[in-house]
Amino acid sequence: MDTASWKGRKVFITGHSGFKGSWLSLWLSMMGATVTGYALHPPSAPNLFGLCGIGQLIRSELGDVNDRTRLTRVLIESDPDVIIHMAAQPIVRESYRYPVETYLTNVMGTVHLLDAVRELLAANPIKRRAVINVTTDKVYENAEQIWGYREYDKLGGYDPYSNSKACSELVTAAYRDSYFNPGEFRKHQLTVATARAGNVIGGGDWAAERLIPDSMRALIDDKEIRLRNPNAIRPWQHVLEPLSGYLLLAEHMIKDGTEYSGAWNFGPKESNYRSTERIVREICDLWGGRARYKNAPADRSFHETRILKLDYAKANAYLKWAPRWELGQVLESIIEWTKAFVRGENMQSVTAKQIEAYMSEGSRR
Repeated sequence: MDTASWKGRKVFITGHSGFKGSWLSLWLSMMGATVTGYALHPPSAPNLFGLCGIGQLIRSELGDVNDRTRLTRVLIESDPDVIIHMAAQPIVRESYRYPVETYLTNVMGTVHLLDAVRELLAANPIKRRAVINVTTDKVYENAEQIWGYREYDKLGGYDPYSNSKACSELVTAAYRDSYFNPGEFRKHQLTVATARAGNVIGGGDWAAERLIPDSMRALIDDKEIRLRNPNAIRPWQHVLEPLSGYLLLAEHMIKDGTEYSGAWNFGPKESNYRSTERIVREICDLWGGRARYKNAPADRSFHETRILKLDYAKANAYLKWAPRWELGQVLESIIEWTKAFVRGENMQSVTAKQIEAYMSEGSRR
């Protein structure tokens, strides 16, 4: 990335108070960007947003993405160069319980955001902008294949969460074709893309019903980690990996316009595809002490995929993007972050140091 290019750049993030949004907000703040965040509310404590004091570093606005009037007003006021849409209901199992709310947030939230962008262009025209809708690797129709999905593969989604994000992809494509068509770039100067990442992990994720947060809670409380799907293989990657991809993509979108519209995969290294049992075993070894786990009875009331892989060849070829951290390094960083939290350290400083370490490694390449 050209980190200097972010100094003073205006960025609007929906879902900024979530796990990924908090890491991104801190990173952009460190690079000198002017960030406006828009989210329904911070997650329940503890949360990364509060622990890192993100609200004191950026302009943080509370609001629902389905509140079209407020969303549009805040977006126009901030007049951003880059818009990164992260607001979502992100939990698969939660989507089974609350499908209507999941579709409302993930699909109609995208509609309202893109329609607010239309209002933004009408109010503040003639300025190059980029919009990135962050979706997921689960947007693909999963055939349980052993090779990675590419951007042109068929969209699908078995569960309400996955399907709603596939719908969000289609909404984005429709708005791009209908209102922000690349063929009329000189008129609107807006480039629109979607970004798909794998199982994103890192310090400070406290979400329910996710492997790493559940494991960290058990370790902190000196309890046994209960593993419900030990043979599932997932594309594990540190949160900074896809975030670096989003930022690099945005740079190219602002600089080169329509060439970078469309869908992009930001997946992990092939060596980072591991079963959930192997991940938990490595976590226990790194934590030490009485860390332990047990395979719990599988919950058959929810469908879970066995294997899911992403092919990031497009991002590598056109953006020169590639994942940096091996899985061992990723897990070490999570244990380091969590133990620092237990010790009561300054978590903004701890998190910033991990960002600096990641940036430093990239600059040596």
